[in-house]
Amino acid sequence: MQDIDSGLYRGISDFAHDTPAWVQHLVEAWTEAGLLLFGVLFAAAWWRARRGGPYALAVAVLAPLATAVASVCSELVKSAVDEVRPCRAVAGAPASLMACPPHGDWSFPSNHASIAGAAAVALTLAWRGLARLAFPMALLMAYSRVFVGVHYPHDVLVGLLLGAAVAYAVVRLGARPMTHVAEALRASTTRPVRWFAGPGPAAPDRDTPQPRSARRD
Repeated sequence: MQDIDSGLYRGISDFAHDTPAWVQHLVEAWTEAGLLLFGVLFAAAWWRARRGGPYALAVAVLAPLATAVASVCSELVKSAVDEVRPCRAVAGAPASLMACPPHGDWSFPSNHASIAGAAAVALTLAWRGLARLAFPMALLMAYSRVFVGVHYPHDVLVGLLLGAAVAYAVVRLGARPMTHVAEALRASTTRPVRWFAGPGPAAPDRDTPQPRSARRD
């Protein structure tokens, strides 16, 4: 299995070196800047949730927190496995496009991929419409880490799955207690707190079933 993975790594690295310089620079920029774009999407999901119900606000607030928890879990696994980066370990592979991290900055799993997988799942739970953007972003982030030569394919695959699983668990387990927090925030008399929590829905959702007494005969 390690030989197969090393062969995939060499193949992707060879392909990366055959691409135009502008493609290489674009992927190098994406592998870091993509994380910032996820941050923008977290902010957009929170801003949208300010006018939603307490549960919607709770999930939007939990989304970046769940991603942070996934990042910590990834780092804990990484420190336990101690896998040497492929840019140091794979013989016959071209030089990595990015500077190879120093020895001790381990490879498995990819923390970038863990963050991306967690962000994609958490954002989708907060705002389903973001799935079409968040999941391709996560896959591209994972691939870019192999493309620039700092991770094996199995590093990013496990990273995506680990991040997604942790984020899903954190949001699902934390949604109910965080909903109570969201309700308390909206009931606060402190103006900055109420601004953060938002005004909530302006009117009942038309898709929400109404009590019989509220329906017209």
